[in-house]
Amino acid sequence: MDLKLEVVVVPVTDVDRAKAFYTEQLGFRLDADFPVDDGYRVVQATPPGSECSIIFGDGLSAAAPGTYQGLLLVVTDIVAARAELIGRGVAVSEPFRDVSGVFHRPGETEREPGLHPERASYGSFAAFEDPDGNPWFLQEITQRAPGR
Repeated sequence: MDLKLEVVVVPVTDVDRAKAFYTEQLGFRLDADFPVDDGYRVVQATPPGSECSIIFGDGLSAAAPGTYQGLLLVVTDIVAARAELIGRGVAVSEPFRDVSGVFHRPGETEREPGLHPERASYGSFAAFEDPDGNPWFLQEITQRAPGR
């Protein structure tokens, strides 16, 4: 049985501001914008090259805006991706790595500044937030682990 992650709901306060951020600044493809009725609107956008989309809008989530954790975008060149996002007006952190070399921890604990010394796949990160403060991470993967 295949189980595919298709959509992640991101809580936001201002739908139009979020739509502009995700589609204009980040370059996500706008898939849908359904203003169903007062208090219920569904906007779907997909990152370039991704099979998984995000949905945000009005009346979609009980989560408070800015509280969604664990959003991650995989890139093949974190330096180039970071530069492109900065050029689009997104405030992106300097590259960093976790002291464990495994994954990043929440917040800024146990971060070491700079790219992974060998630019090893899965080892370098950068961070940014959407206008509501939902944290996003870039992770550089140049060669996937076996079976991935």
